[in-house]
Amino acid sequence: MSTLIEVPAGLAGVAVADTAIGDVRGSEGFYHYRGVDATELARTNSLEQVWALLLDGDVGSAEGPKDFASRLRSDRLLPDPLPPLLAAIAAGSAGDDALNLLRTAVSAAGTTLALRPLWDGSEDTRRRDVVQVAALMPTLLAALHRLGNGQDLVPPRDDLGHVAHYLYVLRGEPAPEAHVDALSRYLISTVDHGFNASTFTARVVASTGADAAATMVAGIAALSGPLHGGAPSRVVQMLDDIGSIQGADQWLADTLERGDRLMGFGHAVYRGRDPRSELLRETVLGLVDTADDRGRALVELAVAVEQKALAALAERRPDRPLMTNVEFYAGVLMDVVGLPRELFSATFAVARAIGWSAHVLEQTRDRKIVRPAARYVGPQPSATAVS
Repeated sequence: MSTLIEVPAGLAGVAVADTAIGDVRGSEGFYHYRGVDATELARTNSLEQVWALLLDGDVGSAEGPKDFASRLRSDRLLPDPLPPLLAAIAAGSAGDDALNLLRTAVSAAGTTLALRPLWDGSEDTRRRDVVQVAALMPTLLAALHRLGNGQDLVPPRDDLGHVAHYLYVLRGEPAPEAHVDALSRYLISTVDHGFNASTFTARVVASTGADAAATMVAGIAALSGPLHGGAPSRVVQMLDDIGSIQGADQWLADTLERGDRLMGFGHAVYRGRDPRSELLRETVLGLVDTADDRGRALVELAVAVEQKALAALAERRPDRPLMTNVEFYAGVLMDVVGLPRELFSATFAVARAIGWSAHVLEQTRDRKIVRPAARYVGPQPSATAVS
């Protein structure tokens, strides 16, 4: 009988694999992608460059920067059999379950593309498959949203970057450059963040040798729970409920008195500042000049509520105040750039799939299935049953 290793609940603090993709240093309020400050990458690089960095360790990509960007433009096109399937998936949707619709659409795409198990492919084939599925996801999401709202699909363009193209096929018209830049910062800042639940889930499925779409579906499924990835839309709803700066103090006091959670505050890893929140706060403030009246009012309210909430939390828990996390300003940013709220969590999945693509590739090189043990705590078998 093998000896079981005692581990903390939720595997907290347990290193289950080696990775060269990135690291989160929660006590320092810092995280990086392959040794490069992730928030600085978001300020200075395109999404395509950061994706290449995650895959190949270089912002130029092993294929060359122009070739990689060209590859993404090809991979994001919908295969011919998919639009009718997407229409069927979107039909009858309540409109607020975009993440679940995306999960189904990615599964359908995997079948349409006839993807083979990653176990059977070469390194080049595996890389091609994971990039293609992740590149297709924003197009799938935009198509599902438009079809679900009775709109026609938008013909693709090959002269737009990955982020600009997502907004274009969603809206049907080019987005302002400020919106593209802001959304790009958000997506880059969230492509990877350690062995979170969805990344770990995608890696577990990859360890079985499953196909690329299956690993992405597994990651999306992990994101569908409210504890992982679902807060940005709830933050904006919270701001709607607060309504005004004048009413914020009373609303916060009542909420904390009831013991309810403030959305967008606290993090499982960061004990102090969340560097992503600081980046997105800076980005949102930069959008004020180009925002409409509603957007400016939302930003003004968010900044005021953050300050008041931090003060209230610090007063109640001076030993460990909760700080603003990435989701607080993520919701505000996506709202100001015009993304429908029902797409917030699914857009987060679009970003995280880029990180999953790198993690899945890394995991498949191990060629060993992830197979932990469990401690049995139920009734012991009877002697009669044993015999």
